[in-house]
Amino acid sequence: MTSNTQSYLLVILQGSLLTVGVSLGALVVSIILGLLGAAAKLSGRPTLVGLGTFYTTIIRGIPDLVLMLLVFYGGTIGINTLLEKMGSEATIDIEPFAAGVITIGFIYGAYMTETFRGAILSIPKGQMEAAWAFGMSRTQTFVRITLPQMVRYALPGFTNNWLVLIKATALVSLIGLQEMTYLAKQASSATRSPFMFFLFTGALFLLYTTISLYVLKKINARYSLGTKRGQL
Repeated sequence: MTSNTQSYLLVILQGSLLTVGVSLGALVVSIILGLLGAAAKLSGRPTLVGLGTFYTTIIRGIPDLVLMLLVFYGGTIGINTLLEKMGSEATIDIEPFAAGVITIGFIYGAYMTETFRGAILSIPKGQMEAAWAFGMSRTQTFVRITLPQMVRYALPGFTNNWLVLIKATALVSLIGLQEMTYLAKQASSATRSPFMFFLFTGALFLLYTTISLYVLKKINARYSLGTKRGQL
């Protein structure tokens, strides 16, 4: 292995930290949107149910790549057009990292919505009614009764969504973000040896997903005490 190849591998390894950052940022966004979406669909209010259904139906029906490009290019044009109509001369450019985090989080928020909604529906409604009868507020009921059980029911679906989300971060290379897929492509073009660099990138993705599975299994074990454990 030449020193030039080693330097490219080191650069890709450094770029993998950016991939982790995009993944974690998008995960936070997706969890927040997932909880809000699940609350809307379970609210019983026609307007909120309609908005939640529209969100999950539309987002899950449009390819991730199309949404990525729409947010990065279309979003910039839309915001600047709006500012121009408001009489402002300012212009806004959506930074690739922010575009990647927001778009991937927005996409997988729709999947998290269904995961959380299904988990909440799996909890016997009588438990919540009993909590209300004892004088607990809805917030207390959610924190003490619903959330701990929801985590256990949601973990299998959450795990699947998270693993797919990690792999989806490769799409941000198309909008110029220099994460490890982008850097692997650049190294391949420079050396005309794509196999080694993309194999290394694939191994890094596999490493991240393996670590994720280990951590999530530990969490599953924690929330499955006293119950039959499901395999993640």
